[in-house]
Formats: sequence, structure tokens, C-alpha cells
Amino acid sequence: MFLGIDCGTQGTKAIVLDAVSGNVLGQGAAPHSLISAANGRREQDVQQWLAAFEQATRDALAEAGISGLQIQAIGVSGQQHGLVLLDQQGEVLRPAKLWCDTESTPENNRLLDYLGGEAGSLARLGVAIAPGYTVSKLLWTLEHHPELFARIDKILLPHDYLNYWLTGRCCSEFGDASGTGYFNVRTRSWDVALLEHIDPSGRLSRALPTLIDAQQAVGTIRPQIAQLLGLNPDAIVASGGGDNMMGAIGTGNIQPGSITMSLGSSGTVYAYADQPQVSDQASVATFCSSSGGWLPLICTMNLTNATSAIRELFALDIDSFNRAIALAPIGAEGVLMLPFLNGERVPALPHATGSILGLSSTNLSQANLCRAVVEGTTFGLRYGLDLLRANGIKSETVRLIGGGAKSAIWRQIVADIMDTPVICTAHSEAAALGAAIQAAWCWSAENGQSQSLQALCQRCVSLDASSETRPIPENVIAYQQVYDRYRHYLRAL
Repeated sequence: MFLGIDCGTQGTKAIVLDAVSGNVLGQGAAPHSLISAANGRREQDVQQWLAAFEQATRDALAEAGISGLQIQAIGVSGQQHGLVLLDQQGEVLRPAKLWCDTESTPENNRLLDYLGGEAGSLARLGVAIAPGYTVSKLLWTLEHHPELFARIDKILLPHDYLNYWLTGRCCSEFGDASGTGYFNVRTRSWDVALLEHIDPSGRLSRALPTLIDAQQAVGTIRPQIAQLLGLNPDAIVASGGGDNMMGAIGTGNIQPGSITMSLGSSGTVYAYADQPQVSDQASVATFCSSSGGWLPLICTMNLTNATSAIRELFALDIDSFNRAIALAPIGAEGVLMLPFLNGERVPALPHATGSILGLSSTNLSQANLCRAVVEGTTFGLRYGLDLLRANGIKSETVRLIGGGAKSAIWRQIVADIMDTPVICTAHSEAAALGAAIQAAWCWSAENGQSQSLQALCQRCVSLDASSETRPIPENVIAYQQVYDRYRHYLRAL
């Protein structure tokens, strides 16, 4: 029995996996709230993560009907790019700045200039640092909170922090570390010189966690945390990773040929690669995977956060929102939405705001606005998928995950816009499932069994045949025209 945890933007999810049968026996969830401001601030109180971890774990164990003493290992998935700062006593210094935080965009621009622009950043790090990456948050902290900066003893990502809470050890795994902006994805090592450019005292480089391989365990759960959560005191904590890396494992995307697309708070599209083939397109992030390879990836910062905003504006539940989408035709009678409520990473428009275009006295309707926001967010993913395709990534089938993937009408829109068949995994919480599978992989290595990750994925990841959705040729043609109009407005921005 293995516990998989996914600490995301909106909440924490937990699953209990029986790695022998491959079945998920139970799951639980608990919400988080966001600290937001008009200047792009997006932060969270990390105490909420700990409370949600406890609640989600208890609910998952209760639904599974097993004792926590049966859990052999724990894997943690976390939202990428977030910054958690600790002092010498291990206390959190301030709320965590998140992946969707754009407050540090000016600092990111200055760091990018120092690196020689996007081309220089790609050459040095293998990624082009973007607003939202961790590195600019460090410079922002130095400039806006110098008294807190002087107390920094540990720099952790969200999943690193949860592993620290569980074990007392500060580690980071290559996949999640790839999204910091101070990690070289080709050599799999920290770029200490970049941190010393920010602070020549060496404080930041001394605060870095130890890098470990994906199959390594961080350590054994601390006795007091095992007691708090009702878990086996001998349970090990796996390396874990970023939510995209765990989502790749949870969809079986661990060898070339698969594409995973996530319709979550953010939108992501990624594939597996066995070589660090860095794209000359700055929007393609060639992160390390958490399965021993690399994970070329694009990320949009607006997806279900944008659709939820429109849904809540009209006080619609999920079913009513889906019915409204179905009432409107392809292209929403000319209503087009650029849904950049959080700025945007792909396309690279960090200061953009949302726009609703093409309104008239005849097409201004609830149904058209609902359809326009779904189409607009999906066009952003198409833009990113085209970048991956230009980099040689094949997309014969898209494995769809995230909350939006539960909508049949949205699945059809994705298939038509991408002109590619889509299918969902049988278990919708791919990141939590990937974390549990990785925990089983780490546990087997620790216990001399060395099960292959591929064998575990074959046993534990299954596809939902009823969700398979194929593009409709006439819809593909119609959407190409609407997408061309979307691209026209992007050029205007």
C-alpha cells in the first residue's frame, strides 16, 4: 500500500494505491485559499498545505478501509516554481510565492538581461527563465524584504517543503528543480554562480537543498508526523516531484510517443524525451522528468481559473456550465476571449489582461461567453502544442487529465482544436497517482526488489475507453478559422 499526495493550487489530494493489483482504493481532498493582489501577487499560507495534507490523508485511508500502518511509502507531488523560505529553526519566513505569481516580473526581466536574454538563458540553463519561476522570487525577496532575506537558511519548493515536514531532510529532485531557474537541465546541477550574482555573500547557495535522483528516498517519516497522520512509522518518503512530472508518471508518459495535456488551474502539455533536446523556442521548457529522462513542456497560466471565473460570474454549477457551452456554436457566434486573467506564460505575455472581443447586440449571451472562455483557454494549449510539434514531438494521441477533462463537451473541443484523438486515464488524479507509483518504485529499490517504473505504470495506469474522443473533420476546419483569428489578436498584443 502506498500513499500519493498532490499539493496543488486549489487544494491537496491524497490517494491510497495497492501496487500489487494496481487499484486505487481510496482518495481524499481538502482545499487551499489564495492570497491575491492586483499587482500579480499570488501566494499561499503553507500551514494550509499541512492541514490539508492531514485531512486528505485521513479521508483517503478511511475510504480505502485500511490502517495507515499498512502504508509502506509516501510520494509527494507539488505545484512547481513556488518559493518556501525557512530560517535556522526550520520556521517558514513568509507565505509561499506561487507559480502563478507575476509580481516579480521586473526582477525576472533584469535577471534575463544578465543572462543574455532568452538565448543566453537557454544556452546556460537549458530553459529560458520566465515570470513565475523561482529565481526571480529570490531577487524580489532581497529587494522587498531585506530583513527576511537576511534570515534565509533553506530554500525549498512546495514539494521539497512537504518532504522536509515529513522527514526533517532538505532535498530536491531533478524534475522539480528544473523549474527553479537556477538549475542546469543538461548537467542536472544547481547554477550556484547565478545565485551568487543575486547575493554575493553565498547565503543562497548555502541554503540549497541536496539534489537526489528520482528513485532515491528522502528518508523515513518522522515519528511525530507518523503519529499525527496515523501512518506506519517505518514508511519511507520518496523523492517526489513537481506536479507535471508526477502527472507524466500517472499517465504512463515515461517513454517517447505520448503527449499528456492537463486541464487544471494552469494548462500544461508535455512529452517524454530521452535526451535534453533544448528547443530554440523559449516557451518550450525542457525540464528533467522524474523518471530518468526529460520532459519538454509548455505551460499556460490560465485555464480552469478562467473558466471558473465565468462560471461563477453567472452562478452556474459544472453541469449547467457544460450545458451552456453546448448551446453555443463553434466560434461562439464571433465572441472570442483572450483569457489572460493572470498574465500569460505561453504565449509570453506576463503583463496581459483578459479581453472579450467581437461582441455585438446579437451575440452577447451567457452561452457564447461560456463557450468563448473554453475555446480561448484551449487555443492557448494549441499554441503550445504547435511549439512542441515544431520541436519534433509526435502527438498521435493526447492523454487528457485535470478537472476540465471530466467534461465531454470540453474533450470534444480539445480533440477538434488539436485535430488529435484524446482519451482520459481511468483515474483522474494523475499527479497523486504518479506520486504513489513513484513511492512504490522508490520502496522497491530500497528493499532490493528494483521493480521497473514501466512495469508499475503498466499495472497501475489504465485508460478510460469510454472517454475516447475523436476529432470531427468539419469541426477541425471550422476551428482552424477561429484559431487563425485568435492568432491575429495575439499578434496585435
